[in-house]
Amino acid sequence: MRSTATTGTGKAVVATLISLMLTTAAIADEAPIKLGVLTDMSSLYADNGGQGSVVAAQMAVDDFKGRVLGRPVQIIAGDHQNKADVGSVIARRWIENEGVEVILDVPNSAVALAVQGITRDKKKLFLATGAATSRLTGDECSLSGIHWTYDTFALSQGTTKAIARLGARTWFFLSADYSLGAQLEADSRRVIGATGGKVVGAVKHPINTPDFSSFLLQAQSSKADVIALADAGGDFINAVKQAGEFGITRGQKLAGLIVFIADIHSLGLQSAQGLMLSSAFYWDMNDDTRAWSKRFIEKTRKVPTMIHAGTYGAVMHYLKAAEAAGTLDGPAVAAKMREMPVNDFMTKNGRIREDGRLIRDMYLFRVKSPQESKHKFDYYELLATIPGEEAFRPMEDGGCPLLKKP
Repeated sequence: MRSTATTGTGKAVVATLISLMLTTAAIADEAPIKLGVLTDMSSLYADNGGQGSVVAAQMAVDDFKGRVLGRPVQIIAGDHQNKADVGSVIARRWIENEGVEVILDVPNSAVALAVQGITRDKKKLFLATGAATSRLTGDECSLSGIHWTYDTFALSQGTTKAIARLGARTWFFLSADYSLGAQLEADSRRVIGATGGKVVGAVKHPINTPDFSSFLLQAQSSKADVIALADAGGDFINAVKQAGEFGITRGQKLAGLIVFIADIHSLGLQSAQGLMLSSAFYWDMNDDTRAWSKRFIEKTRKVPTMIHAGTYGAVMHYLKAAEAAGTLDGPAVAAKMREMPVNDFMTKNGRIREDGRLIRDMYLFRVKSPQESKHKFDYYELLATIPGEEAFRPMEDGGCPLLKKP
C-alpha cells in the first residue's frame, strides 16, 4: 500500500508538469510570427529597397493592428549585400533556426532566384517585391512564391514599345552582368524584334561599377538610335551621369529599362528630364497614393519607390490571407493569397495567377523638366496606363512547371 506522502508527491509532480506544459503552450501561442525583409541595406539598391522596405512592411503590420491568428507579428531585416551566397545563408538561418515564416523584398535577381529555391524546398512563403527577373514566374516558379511588384517582361513591354513607337529603329544594350541584366535584355530584345527594330550591339558591365567610360564609348560608336540601360540603382545613375558628361545624349537616346523614382531624385531633373520609364507605382497619382506616401515620407524623409509600395501591399495581403486561411502553412496561405483579390492604394482588383504573378496595371511616365516640376518630388508625367493583361507575360509562355497537367 502506497503512503499518503508518496501519493501526494506524485500528484504534486503531475500538477507541476501540467503547469509547465500549459505555460509552454501559452508562450508558444504568444511567440511572434516573423517576416524577414531581405534587402540591400548599404549598396546600389539601398535607396530603392533597403530600410524603406522595412518601414513599409512595418506600416502594413501596424495597420493590421500588429497581430494575426492571435499572435504578434514581428518584422526582422537582413542585408544580402547583393551576393547570392550571403542571401542564401541568411534565408536558411531565418527559416531553420529563427522561425521566419515569410521572406520578402530581395532587390537583386540572382539573390531572389536563390531564395525562391530555398523557400520552395522549405515550403515557406517568398514575396518577391523587389526582384525583377521574370524567371520567378517562369522556369523557377514556386507554389509558395509570389512575384508582386513588377518584372523584366512588364518593364520591357512598357518602355521599349513606347520608344519604338516614337521611331527608334536601332538599339545598343548596356546590361548588368547578372540575372537582372540578362533577363531584362532578353525580354526587351523580343519586343524590339516584334516591332521591327534591330539590336546592333551589346556589352555587359560588372555590377556596382564606378566607371562606365569604355562601355559608353562602345555604345556611342555603334550609332544606335537608343542606348538601352539594362541595369538598376547606382549602376543606372552612374551610367546616365557619365553619358551626359561624354555628350552622348546629344546624339542618342538613353532608355532606362528599370528606373526608380529614387534614381531620378539622385540624378536631378536637369539630368533626367525627358527620360521615359515604366513603373508599377507613382506617389502622386491619386488621393490614396498621396495619403499613404505622406505617411511614408514622414517616417523616412524619402520619396517611396514602387518596391516600398509593393512591400506594404504584399505584407498586408499576406496577413489577410493567413487570417482567412487559419494557418501559417506556406502553400496553404499562398493558395489563399491567389484566391483573394488584391485591393490597396497601389493595386485595384489585382489577381495572383497560378504561376505566382500578380496581375495589376503598369504605367508609362515621362520625367518632367525642372521648369515643369511644381513641388517637391513632382517628377513624373503620366503618358499611359498599361492594363495588367497586356503588361505581363502570358502565363502559358513562361514555362512554369506548376502549369504542367498530369
